Amino acid sequence: MDISALTKLYYSIGEVSELFGVAPSLIRYWESEFSVLKPAKNSKGERKYTVKDIEMLQQIFHLVKERGFTIDGAKKELDQQKMVTKEKNTAIKQLKELRKKIEILKASISS
Repeated sequence: MDISALTKLYYSIGEVSELFGVAPSLIRYWESEFSVLKPAKNSKGERKYTVKDIEMLQQIFHLVKERGFTIDGAKKELDQQKMVTKEKNTAIKQLKELRKKIEILKASISS
């Protein structure tokens, strides 16, 4: 499935379930199990999925359907991935700050 081909702002649960080849009830079940999955709802209460929601569903689908994780296992894996991403972002920020300090030091030595 190529999410980069998605062009609309919002997708219905029917469109999303068709994308993944699963029943809408499974999408609703995952929504109840995974707190990271919170699609917007319109005034009629219909779910409206953004590309970001669909990307999260793709991760859940991959873990549960393709890799065979249990729901609890998939939750733990997503939490772990979130922590790793946070740690990487912190490291990148620290490295950028260090680089800036080195550039300042280099400039002061050169002049």
